[in-house]
Amino acid sequence: MAVSKKLFVELVTPERELWAGEGDMVIAKTVEGEIGIQPGHVPVLALLAPGSVVRVLGARESGEVRAAVHGGFMSVTLSDRVSILAEIAELAEEIDVERARAALKSAEREALGDAEMRARVARARGRLRAAKAEEAA
Repeated sequence: MAVSKKLFVELVTPERELWAGEGDMVIAKTVEGEIGIQPGHVPVLALLAPGSVVRVLGARESGEVRAAVHGGFMSVTLSDRVSILAEIAELAEEIDVERARAALKSAEREALGDAEMRARVARARGRLRAAKAEEAA
């Protein structure tokens, strides 16, 4: 009987470790596009896209961990370790959906041509994408 190999995944911000554990696959959006990481993947260092959602499949009892991520890096090593080093991140279950919707509306009203405000819009949309997926589970 073959033993299934898992990734060790950690999701950290400057303030804290949000989550660490094993998973079958990590899906993340980088500035180059979406990437899926499974055990045995070649080493990678990637810049995460602002306002994206990172998913760890095959984790927890629910089978998936989701997080809204705003900036940072993803590192994949030969030892099947995936480190998500995010500037700002929230686990889906920690996101207050109503507050996120209000933040999105506010940012959209103010985002006319301002790069910082467009980044706020991207972050708010990412939070809602992560939270909505969590609510459906």
